[in-house]
Amino acid sequence: MLDQELQIVAGRRATSADRSAFASISPEASTSIDVTKMDEPVLKPQDPEPEGEEVGLLADTNNVPQFQRKVLSTRKKRWQLFGVEMSPDTIAIAMVYFVQGILGLSRLAVSYFLKDDLHLDPAEAALLQGLSALPWLIKPLYGFISDGVPLFGYRRRSYLVLCGLLGASSWFALATVVNNKYAAVSAILLSSLSVAFSDVVVDSMVVERARGESQVTSGSLQSLCWGSSATGGIVSAYFSGYFVATYGVRFVFAITALLPLITSVVAILVKEERRRASTVVDLEALELSGASPRLGFLETSRSQLICLWATVKEPNIFMPTIFIFLWQATPTSDTAMFFFTTNQLGFGAEFMGRVRLVTAIASLAGVGVYNACLKHVALKKIFFWSTIVGTLLGLTQLLLVTGINRKIGIGDQWFTLGDTLVLTVLGQVSFMPILVLAARLCPPGVEATLFATLMSISNGANVTGGFFGAGLTKLLGVTSQSFKHLALLLVICNLSSLLPLPFLGLLPSESDMDAAVEKAEKALLERRPSWVALEERNSNPTLEPMKH
Repeated sequence: MLDQELQIVAGRRATSADRSAFASISPEASTSIDVTKMDEPVLKPQDPEPEGEEVGLLADTNNVPQFQRKVLSTRKKRWQLFGVEMSPDTIAIAMVYFVQGILGLSRLAVSYFLKDDLHLDPAEAALLQGLSALPWLIKPLYGFISDGVPLFGYRRRSYLVLCGLLGASSWFALATVVNNKYAAVSAILLSSLSVAFSDVVVDSMVVERARGESQVTSGSLQSLCWGSSATGGIVSAYFSGYFVATYGVRFVFAITALLPLITSVVAILVKEERRRASTVVDLEALELSGASPRLGFLETSRSQLICLWATVKEPNIFMPTIFIFLWQATPTSDTAMFFFTTNQLGFGAEFMGRVRLVTAIASLAGVGVYNACLKHVALKKIFFWSTIVGTLLGLTQLLLVTGINRKIGIGDQWFTLGDTLVLTVLGQVSFMPILVLAARLCPPGVEATLFATLMSISNGANVTGGFFGAGLTKLLGVTSQSFKHLALLLVICNLSSLLPLPFLGLLPSESDMDAAVEKAEKALLERRPSWVALEERNSNPTLEPMKH
């Protein structure tokens, strides 16, 4: 677009020097330019306009034809959210995360479906919900597929469209034909797969923008992503309970089936050039090197795995990865508490929807607190204090289980709302550093795959914690009607969150982290597979031909 503007004004082909000069013409200087009588270039560099202000290309356009005035019209800086400039790509990222949040519309319906329609006990429900999270454990595989096998020539757009269609089909099946726990787990697995795959695609786009940036910038990007997710959660939270109470779980599943289609629609915003499948590129590269062309795809996968391992084995990347797992792998009692509040305290679906609304608002508030106050704070300090405070506040659930809250004049519903608000804010604040740490550990070349690997490790730790919680629930005899040992379960689960604290020393300092990423990047360049070199040569004809 800028080239066209320069050609209209100067009547010749634009150069890179002209671009910077033209973009910096001040309104005062432009009044003397007669675009209809220019024989020689008269563009001269000027001081740039202050950031964020409008850039007036021509203040006086009386002598300029109308179609040229449109070309030379005032340009404004894109609006920002959470300190991130909202380009079409960024809008697509935010919308995909928004869909992840708004899919919470079905979360309460799934819990009631397992409890009331399929008549599962707390331990079995926790186990099945853990199994449904398995697609989140193999996210690197989606990274390999997306990066190495373009679908219809696109690595991002096509997969986002496909994920939206898969998610819609899964929820439609739950709304119509699913009537046993095995079919339910299968449908939920497929819906989880659609979200996990789309998450890998947009995460790769996020990591590309966070590459080489500071903790502050990375924190802003993660705040945008999770702020969008929390916003989607707020939109759907209250209606999740109202729809279950009024229309039933099948109706909620049918409405949810429409939401993944948003992901398919926003895929058109992703700026991406059409390319050939990597298998074709690999075959050409192998032919140039004299290798057997039959090993093209296998060679690509092997090269990617070698690059991934060369990065992960770096101590200042490997040790934080272990910490991420330990941090997330502690047992939870969420499913047991859901059965207690609905069966023992008699909370209805509509009130549980209000709890979901408070959770979504608190999650967004947690993102805001981190973005405004904590993204400059050292990660170790955030991890330490959020763990200590979170453990102490988590034990307040004992007041609800034992009924002490009623003795001091606080009703069960009000106590639940307040407790949920505080714990969710703190939980989101403590989770944001995990995302920032993971994004900053990724060097160029394997950013999508490595970030997906780190997130899979985090998700695997969550599933492990859920399985531990299910085992403890079964061991202590907590069922849908017996909550005698629920207090003990809460104590064990909350105190176990202190176990990762001695491993805070595994986290490197910021300077060590940057050095580790730089070292991993150099190792990747040395191990660069042939297909990367070929793609670079094809995209830049001035490079020398590959020697073989």
